[in-house]
Amino acid sequence: MNHAITFRLRAAALLTGFALLLSGCFMSPGKFTSQLQLTGPDSFSFTYDGEIFFLGLSKLAQMGAGTEEAFTAECQDYDTFEARDCTPAEEADQRAAWEAGAAERAAERKKEAEQMAAVMGGIDPSDPKAAEELVRLLERQRGWERVVHKGDGLFDVTYAVNGTLSHDFMFPSIEGFPATNPFVQIYLRDGGQVRVNAPGFAAQNGENPMMGAMGGMGSLAGLAAMGASNDSADGGAETAQIPGLPVMEGTFVVRLAPGMRILANNTDEGPSMNAGGEVLTWNISPRTAQAPTALVATGG
Repeated sequence: MNHAITFRLRAAALLTGFALLLSGCFMSPGKFTSQLQLTGPDSFSFTYDGEIFFLGLSKLAQMGAGTEEAFTAECQDYDTFEARDCTPAEEADQRAAWEAGAAERAAERKKEAEQMAAVMGGIDPSDPKAAEELVRLLERQRGWERVVHKGDGLFDVTYAVNGTLSHDFMFPSIEGFPATNPFVQIYLRDGGQVRVNAPGFAAQNGENPMMGAMGGMGSLAGLAAMGASNDSADGGAETAQIPGLPVMEGTFVVRLAPGMRILANNTDEGPSMNAGGEVLTWNISPRTAQAPTALVATGG
């Protein structure tokens, strides 16, 4: 890949990633398997096994939040727009302006740090023990059976829960965190119908209000997909060009109890049959543009 393009990609990732964090898009799947079983008209089980990336605990977010960098003068040719060496006078003028703005930049960094802590349930992302604190927070909630920090904001988890369909359901749901970044949702409708949505399992998430302002990349998975696409074009690398962002890759399965009917879905192959009930399967990758969705008649 052209080095200039790589630099612009990473610079855009810093700004976009931090904006996503503050808009509530602070988690993304990595490699995973997930299954929702509608076990009866009023009951379900849900599992998620694999990686979850927390942007606020990554180097990407810390860079985006803006630790102070050393002054560097930048000048360009006004005819060609190519970078050039600055004259001593130009460098002196830019340094004076940079030093004059030091207090304002410090105040902005403090504000950004407070905003990051707010969307991380009060956990200070700059604290070296922040990842350990998040592990303890998750482990004391029901369903989080295993939580291991792999480094740079990436966690390996096992989540499993059984429940009754007396109310809507969302995963992940974390104490103190804003409920704005769901991977999977279950909505109950009148007449014994259940709507299943998985907005977190798509690279482009139309439900995110920041999507339009970011060229269609409305999720962390979208940023990872953008980096992976550029890598692939430049030699077939399998990892994202943007450092720290895992590429989303996994399987989401919805299994129905006998007697339940699928009224609508957006799988590629449609339902299959297994043990008397219908099964829907979505294979998720960085190319997944449509979030998995299905409407089910439970018979309840």
